[in-house]
Amino acid sequence: MPYLLNLAYLLLLVVCLPWLLGTALRKGKYREGFGAKLLGRVPIRQGAERCVWLHAVSVGEVNLLGPLLVRLEQQHPDWVHVISTTTKTGFELAKKKYAPRTVFYCPLDFSWAVRTAMKRIRPNLLVLAELELWPNLIWAAKRHGAKVAVVNGRLSDRSFRGYRRVRPFVARLLQSLDAIAAQNDEYAARFCQLGARPEIVQRTGSIKFDGAQTDRDNSKTRQLAEAAGIEPDDIVFLAGSTQEPEEQLALAVYRELAAAYPRLRLIVTPRHPERFQEVAELLGRSGLAWQRRSRLDEGGGDPQARVLLVDAVGELGAWWGTARIAFVGGSMGTRGGQNMIEPAAYGAAVSFGPHTSNFRDVVGLMLQRQAAVVVADREQLAAFVRRCLAEPEFADDLGRRARQLVLEQLGAADKTCQILESLMSA
Repeated sequence: MPYLLNLAYLLLLVVCLPWLLGTALRKGKYREGFGAKLLGRVPIRQGAERCVWLHAVSVGEVNLLGPLLVRLEQQHPDWVHVISTTTKTGFELAKKKYAPRTVFYCPLDFSWAVRTAMKRIRPNLLVLAELELWPNLIWAAKRHGAKVAVVNGRLSDRSFRGYRRVRPFVARLLQSLDAIAAQNDEYAARFCQLGARPEIVQRTGSIKFDGAQTDRDNSKTRQLAEAAGIEPDDIVFLAGSTQEPEEQLALAVYRELAAAYPRLRLIVTPRHPERFQEVAELLGRSGLAWQRRSRLDEGGGDPQARVLLVDAVGELGAWWGTARIAFVGGSMGTRGGQNMIEPAAYGAAVSFGPHTSNFRDVVGLMLQRQAAVVVADREQLAAFVRRCLAEPEFADDLGRRARQLVLEQLGAADKTCQILESLMSA
């Protein structure tokens, strides 16, 4: 089986090679970590301490690991924790967020690469965030003698349909796992339907709730607000994790309302760094006074600018703390939405588009509790922001319900840590 997978991966790599090379040349992606990715030449771990290898794909999953790491290291300071990522942005954030821990690019799922990586890291436990079911990686870990766990597990409708088409293969893979910590009962049931052993599947809730900051007065948010010149009476409308054309929609809403509400400010944070320049050009054509977040550290802030482009990775969680009105991006198109827990935790008045399948359970809770509003287009987004400005009590009530909901959902990280500890002790 590993050799058939290697052949399939090689064929896929050949087919995608022109696109990969083009993307590397245009956007600078996929240029780094070739030794680790293709040959498994990850850092060699020294020492004989017990080791937990945590794998996160990109920025969202990297942030997800924070609450787990805090708890594991508090309770087991003698364990070593290493972190792997797949994307460049995830790698850069992990290096920044989790230094001095070892951070590296996860090898591609070729049998020789994952086998070499296992020999160099020598983990006792491999932890995969959300749904990283790479067969050769999992089987290499098992042959090495490590336990394997999926944490914050989720199976979206699309993933479930896809895996169901190859259920015999997926079932064999899932039966290799030692634990699955699923976000909710629906996802837990789906893992079982695909062949996971019911006794290893547990519903723990979403760790993303545990990782959300609830105090607007935290030091990072204060620092950013001061650098951006945000005054206490400013009303920040933040469009976060946006994708095209969501920046245009947010900008149009701001232009429509800014004259009537001079304390209104707009902050835009694109989801992908390669779009920073594209959004900067959009703002440049707008005729509005705006500035880049990257200039704030250089003392180049413009006190007249009421629009800010956050062209930095890993800061959105803190920027949400400045927002009174929030629009969560990735929800107007087909991507399935982005994390709406962070603005909710701060008590912002939260809105998002109609396409939020990636967070369906969270969205269901928020709508059931009247803790968020769905906006289908620019007109509805403008109406939402206008109501928040004209009726502050409406925005306050919406935010209060959202924050309370987040507080009630805390505890998934503790439950997940108990599962991981049991695997390590076994």
